[in-house]
Amino acid sequence: MRLYRLSPNSLQFPAPTSALHEPNGLLAFGGDLSPERLLIAYQQGIFPWYSPGDVILWWSPDPRAVLFPEEFHVSRSLRRIMKRCPYRITLNHAFGEVMASCAERGQEGTWIGPEVEIAYQRLHLLGQAHSIEVWDGDTLVGGMYGVAQGALFCGESMFSRRDNASKIALLTFCRFFSQQGGKLIDCQVLNSHTASLGARDIPRRDYLALLGQLQPLTLAPHCWQPQTLSVVTLNSEPDSGE
Repeated sequence: MRLYRLSPNSLQFPAPTSALHEPNGLLAFGGDLSPERLLIAYQQGIFPWYSPGDVILWWSPDPRAVLFPEEFHVSRSLRRIMKRCPYRITLNHAFGEVMASCAERGQEGTWIGPEVEIAYQRLHLLGQAHSIEVWDGDTLVGGMYGVAQGALFCGESMFSRRDNASKIALLTFCRFFSQQGGKLIDCQVLNSHTASLGARDIPRRDYLALLGQLQPLTLAPHCWQPQTLSVVTLNSEPDSGE
């Protein structure tokens, strides 16, 4: 297998199955972050991920980390917080602020440079990228953003400035997304945080098959309109431990 260089004159990507095994999923480099190229990439199960200032790298890892909304793991501590949730959760109220906050991750580092922020804000203006915000009064304390693909949502990044704020954002979004007809959240690569919330690996071929099935599906009308989301009620649900 070889690494493909994308042509500036073509939006064509190589097949995801031609991605490298090491590093896992690296498929191509080059190209740009135009809305057209980004959307074609997501439609094929491909996403960009690279360090600011470096050449753009495109990935399609195997296995692929996904979260089925009904499998979100609710710990005892999160259950206690949700019973008296002090926060307000919104959808598409502050996309740019959420992206900027995801980019400010200090020692953790980030791949979200100015070029990436501009690219995804363009997708947001086209109605293709969306954000979930967690507010403490008028202060943004957590959130996440990603790209919609029919009944599949490709999660890109999340942040917290208060304990559990990103978990609250994802839990609230899972319930809302499911109610609107959503079926699956793409988490790209499994890590300890997403695994603790219920994400799991599936083979890339299974992910691509699900992507093909879910892309054509239509969610409820006005799903992505800016709105305040209802806080999840967990009192009647079984305890899933810490």
